[in-house]
Formats: sequence, C-alpha cells, structure tokens
Amino acid sequence: MLRSSGVTHSSEDRYAHKYIIAFTVTMAAMLELIDTSIVNVAIPHMMGNLGATLDEIAWVSTAYIIANVIVIPMSGWLSAYFGRKRYFTGSILLFTVASFFCGSSHSLFALIFWRVIQGIGGGALLSTAQATLYESFPPEEAGTGMAIFGVGVMVGPTLGPTLGGWITDNYSWPWIFYINVPLGIIAAILTVTYVNDAAHQERADKIDYLGIIFLTLCVGSLQWMLERGERYDWWDSRFVTLLGVTALVSGIALIWRELTVDEPVINFRILKSRQLSAGVSLGLLLGFALYGSVFILPVFLQQLLQMTAWQTGKIILPGAIASAVTMAVVGRNAMRLDARYTVVAGAFLFFWSMLKMSHLTAASGQQDLFWPLILRGVGLGLIFVPLTNATMADLKVKDLAQGTGMFNLMRQLGGSLGIAVMATLLARFMASEKAFLLTEHVGASDPETLSRLSLLTRGLISRGMNPLVAQQQALAILDKQVTVQSSMLAFSRIYLYSGLVLIFALPLLLLFRTGRARGSMGPVH
Repeated sequence: MLRSSGVTHSSEDRYAHKYIIAFTVTMAAMLELIDTSIVNVAIPHMMGNLGATLDEIAWVSTAYIIANVIVIPMSGWLSAYFGRKRYFTGSILLFTVASFFCGSSHSLFALIFWRVIQGIGGGALLSTAQATLYESFPPEEAGTGMAIFGVGVMVGPTLGPTLGGWITDNYSWPWIFYINVPLGIIAAILTVTYVNDAAHQERADKIDYLGIIFLTLCVGSLQWMLERGERYDWWDSRFVTLLGVTALVSGIALIWRELTVDEPVINFRILKSRQLSAGVSLGLLLGFALYGSVFILPVFLQQLLQMTAWQTGKIILPGAIASAVTMAVVGRNAMRLDARYTVVAGAFLFFWSMLKMSHLTAASGQQDLFWPLILRGVGLGLIFVPLTNATMADLKVKDLAQGTGMFNLMRQLGGSLGIAVMATLLARFMASEKAFLLTEHVGASDPETLSRLSLLTRGLISRGMNPLVAQQQALAILDKQVTVQSSMLAFSRIYLYSGLVLIFALPLLLLFRTGRARGSMGPVH
C-alpha cells in the first residue's frame, strides 16, 4: 500500500528559494558526474602508488559506475521511502565520506570498496536533483531550472578529465577525491536548509527485495559487460558472454516482477506514456553520441596531437560555454519552444560538428577545433533541456522521480554503450586502415616508399648514426607515420558515426504527442 507523505507547502513557500535549490542540486549532480571520469587521467599515478596492474586499477572506474547505475533507477522509490530531503542529504554525505576514504586509501581493495560506496551515494544525485527542480520552479519556469541543471550535466563529463589532470600534475591523485569533501559538506547543508520533501510523495509499505536483486543483476552485469567487453574481446570471451546472458535473463525477470507486484521498486507502468517511452529512447541515443564523442576527443587530442590534459581542457572549454549559454537561452524560452523542432536543429548542428571534425588531420591545431566544438555545444544545448521537459510532459507529479530515474539510467547506459562501441570500432578501424595502407600504399616494392625510406636513412646517417641502426630507425619512423595516418582515418570515421547516431534517432520524435514543455498546456496532477 502506498501512503502519501502529507507534506504540503503554499506555492509561495515552495518557490521561494528556487535558485538556491537549483544551485544546490546541480552542484551535487556535477560532483557525481565529474567523479565518473576524473580518475581516468590519474590511473598511471594510482598504479605506481598502489602497485596495481592496469587491469586491476580499471576497477576504480568500473566499480563506481556499476554501483552508480544500479542506484539510479531505484532513486525514485528510495526518495519516496526515506523522504526526499533525508535521502538526498544522506546520499550527499555518503558520497562525501566515501570521497575522503578514497583519497586516504593505501590499498587497491580499500580504494575499490570506497568507490563502490561513493557510487551508491552518487546514484541518487542526478535523478533526485531533476525531480526536485521540477517541483522547485513554477511550471512556466521549469525550463530555467532544467537549463541550470543541464549546464552541470553537460559540463561535468567534459570537466572531469581536465580537472583530474590539473590536480594530479600539481598535487597528487588523492586530491581528486579530497576536493569533493568541502563541496559535499556545503551541498548537504544547503539541502537540509532549503530542499523540501516531494509535495505528492507516496511511500511504499513493503520493500521489493526480489526486484532489487533482479535490478542489481541486470544493470550490474550489463554495465560490467560494457566496461570490460573490449578488453576481453567481447563474445570470444566466455565471461563476457555469461555477463550478457545474465543481464538478459535478469532483465526479463525484472520486467515481469515489476509489472506484477503492487509496490515495485521501478514503476515500468509509467512507460505506457508514449511521450516518456520515446523520450527515454532518445535519451539512450543522446547518451551514446554525447559520451562516445566526449570519450574519443581527449584520446584524439592527447595521443595524436600530443596535447596535455590541461591543453585539452582549454580546447574543450569554449564548447562547454557555448552549450551553457544555449541552454540558458532555451531554458528561458522553454514554454514557447517545441522540442520536435529544437531537437532536430540540435541534432543537425551536432552532425555538422562531427562532419567538420572528421576532416581534421595530424597537423590540426586549436583553431581548427574551435568552431566544430562550438557547434557541438550549441547543438547539445538545443537538445537537452527541450527533450527532458517534453519527455516528462505527460507524467503526474508523483511519477516524476521514477520518470527522471529512467531517463538518467538510459542516458547513462547509452553513454556506456557509446564508449564501449567507440573504443571497439576505433581499435578495429585503426587495424584495418593500417593494413590497407601497408598493402596498397606502403609496399616493399613501392617506389615512393623506398625513396622515403632511403631519404630517412641517409638523414640519420648524416647525424652520425650507424648505417644498420639508421635503417632500423627509418623503418620505425615510417611505421609510426603509417600508424598516425591510419589512426587519423579511424578517428574520422568514428566522428562521422557519432553524428549519424542522432540523425537516425530523429524519427522517434514522431511518437511525441507534443513537443511542448511540462506545464505549458496546464498543470499535470
């Protein structure tokens, strides 16, 4: 049986501190998102300090993300069960305490354990933040709240590697976790002071333990498979295959369980809303394109263009600012905009950006990346706020937490899928392009290749190198040049495919009953 919390607030009281609440929940969500990627640049330092192999240290990222995605779809139920203020505050404190112990860990096991705890705390911060914002702003200003939140969601994944690189270079890796402590304490204090429980909160009397078990098996196995599949060569590995089968079987069991129990931990019944189903599907593909392109860009800049993490951050920053400005403008005009048009415009701008980036070369510099990244930022800004608002347009207030949980879960899983697919395709494209170049253009009997090799060898000999060593070095230089060229061709294809993903997703907009924001057509009770 579901019981109402009985919490009521006058409209004036409920909206009195809307901007403080928006700042609070966005800061908490950014902490969660930044910590998804901030550790990546510190991995070499952690390996040396903790005496771990690359395969072992990868669990520092994997454990956090798995714990995170398990909690995200449960956050609506947990928020109702414990009360939004108590649950959100507790999650921030759990995240903060775990961050401190992550930084003070002296063994790999301890670090992985506290990353799991940190992921459990962080799982609440995205979905609960969105549901809180929808009730903290008047319906006609919901777009403004989502714009503030959207800036954090878009900037967080971009800022993580850059901030992590700067902190690691100037201090030491534990500080990538310690930096969360003061910010987490501030967010917790502001939450206790200003955030209220949901106005239409319903609390379950029973805990759906079986549903929680199926959810953990399904999402945990799926995320684990996506995180480690490339390393184990996907379906050639029995372990990866087992993870896939486990995710499939437990996923079917989860859906059956949640549709037949009276008090489900995930309310799949709200997917009867065609609007929500289409929006969640678009969110999956948005996550695929966004996180996939976010993943490959730093790799491209740092491995091929030989840039540092800090230089990479400075190149990415203008695009993030463009996204923030676009979201602010779109958010202010949310009631007048139709997502079916803004999402199309944003998708084509994103595609245009990826098309321009597919023409980059090894000689490209910061100026060549400026406008493509500005276009990407504007495109994503046109998509995120209208899509989120339109997806939730038909939901009752009491279902918002469940709806935002599903939307964030699918975007997160889409991101994990995007990273896994992009990493796999990148490796395979690089191998195939290199094989093609070696077969067609750099053969042992090719006159241009022989001339180039001879020129390199003579140049090295003229610098005093032994002729035999010079010939070996010339071959190594030529091989490196072929590798760089094949890598450039592989990245070009990846950028193009990233842009096409959103274009192919656009027909889902035809399923939308309306593209208008929640509240633009009157209140939804």
